[in-house]
Amino acid sequence: MRDLTLMTNIEDLRQVCYRNVPKMFYEYVDTGSWTQRTYHENHSDFKPIKFKQKILVDMANRTLETKLLGKTAKFPAMTAPVGFMGMMWADGEIHMARAAQKFGIPFTLSTMSICSIEDLVEAGIEPFWFQLYVMRDRDFMKDLIRRAKDAKCSALMVTVDLQVLGNRHRDIKNGLSTPPKFTIPNLINLSTKIPWGLRYLKNRRWTFRNIAGHAKNVSDLSSLSSWTKEQFDPSLNWSDIEEIKNLWGGKLILKGIMLPEDAEDAVKHGADAIIVSNHGGRQMDDTISSIKALPDIVSAVADKTEVWIDSGFYSGQDMLKAWAMGARGVMLGRAPVYGLGAYGEDGVTRALQILYDEMDTTMAFSGHRNIQNVTSDILIPGTYPTPILRG
Repeated sequence: MRDLTLMTNIEDLRQVCYRNVPKMFYEYVDTGSWTQRTYHENHSDFKPIKFKQKILVDMANRTLETKLLGKTAKFPAMTAPVGFMGMMWADGEIHMARAAQKFGIPFTLSTMSICSIEDLVEAGIEPFWFQLYVMRDRDFMKDLIRRAKDAKCSALMVTVDLQVLGNRHRDIKNGLSTPPKFTIPNLINLSTKIPWGLRYLKNRRWTFRNIAGHAKNVSDLSSLSSWTKEQFDPSLNWSDIEEIKNLWGGKLILKGIMLPEDAEDAVKHGADAIIVSNHGGRQMDDTISSIKALPDIVSAVADKTEVWIDSGFYSGQDMLKAWAMGARGVMLGRAPVYGLGAYGEDGVTRALQILYDEMDTTMAFSGHRNIQNVTSDILIPGTYPTPILRG
């Protein structure tokens, strides 16, 4: 293992991840839908936002500590529910969960994970958050909620922007599947990923274990692929959210809010937190970036629920910009997954440390020691998006 302190930014980890991970799984993480304009603008829209630099203030004893759903977190971050994580690194969800929880932030397990809810419990992972996709098979959905309760998951996150699947060109071209289909292009690519392959020779987890063996008529891998394509439910609506809230009975997070009126409806239906998110540019294309959507949503509901954000975060500087604009948490997807694909649990830890250090140092340069005192005053007026009054 090389000295990971030489990995000085997320881009360094991304490059190692690119070399390590089979193309279909790397591109599942590192691409968007259709033209990918929204995917790119999620990141590029941070660039015009500029900090003020404040000098000769006491910068000692700094803290980024905050609370997320009432629990203390080392900094305002949590890991995102990324599907196929266990194909980036063998047992990837377990490695990600251990790194996140040791670092002091929440971990979120995806419905479309390779390691199951029960696998994480068996591995001794502390209570984690579980992300729910609403399926046509409502009995299966209810059983997922029951299993999350049995695992003592501390929050349920419902992804609300995936009623239908965005057109993800690279996934189609790559024939994305788990385990990989042994086509000639895939075999050629896999032949260059020897360490990855050796890890999987010793691993028993190759499929979506939250689904296989639990959902009706899914007994083998061939039936699983067609089932997942058919199961996302285009009829999902607010009455379903109310039912899920009642079934769950605990903390509820809604992920995929991009409009203030939807944020207001989320509050009405009992959301304890919402995530301003366009799914990392992997669903609707040619919509605005999450950071541009943030101000109106903060203005509408920040006094009624916790407002968090995801999509496009590769630096602690951008995390601090989002905090200054009113987000009280940042959900990290690609950045720690690059670390996972590069070096497993150690790579995730390094990614989180990079983001923490960047956020902490930038806060100091902005003249603050405590994240709770940071407001939009640290930003140059006119460089950052502000709320647009609605008629």
